[in-house]
Amino acid sequence: MNPYLDIILRSVAVYFFMVIALRVFGKKELSQLNTADVILILLISNSVQNAMVGSDTSLWGGLVAAGALFLMNFILKKLMFRFKGLNNLLQQKPEILIHNGKLEFETLGKLGITSEELTEAMHEHGVEFFKDVKLAMLEIDGNISIISGSENLRQSHYKRKRNHKSLGGID
Repeated sequence: MNPYLDIILRSVAVYFFMVIALRVFGKKELSQLNTADVILILLISNSVQNAMVGSDTSLWGGLVAAGALFLMNFILKKLMFRFKGLNNLLQQKPEILIHNGKLEFETLGKLGITSEELTEAMHEHGVEFFKDVKLAMLEIDGNISIISGSENLRQSHYKRKRNHKSLGGID
C-alpha cells in the first residue's frame, strides 16, 4: 500500500474516533477548559500522532495527515449541513437548565452541572437569583446562555475575561 494512502486512512480513522469520543463525553467538556482538560488534549494529540502517521515522521507525512484531517472536517461539516439526520446524530442539542425560574434538576443531573456552576454562570450574566431567570440553556458549544425576566437585564452571552485589579482592569 502507498505510505501516504496509509497515513490518510489512519488519519481519517483517528478523526472519526475523536468525533465519536467527543459526542459520547458531551458538550459540557468543551466549554471552559481547565488545566486537566488542556493536559488531556495535549496527551491525546501526542498519543494519536503515531496512530496517524505510523513510522513516517517526515514533513510530508505530517502534512498529509493534517491535510486529511482538514479535508475530513470540511466534508463532515458539509454533510452535516446537508443531511439533518447526520447532524442530529453528531451534534448535540441545546438543553434547558432553568425555565421561568424553575431548575430542571433531571437535566442538570444528566449533564453533571452543579448548582455552583449554574450560579456562577448566572452571576456572569448579571442575574442573582434563580427566580429571575426566564431561560438558561446549555448551548451546543458548551456555554451557558441566560435570559433574564427583568427589563433591566438583557440577554447576553458572556465570556469571562481575566482582569487584574493592580493593572487597572486592563486585559
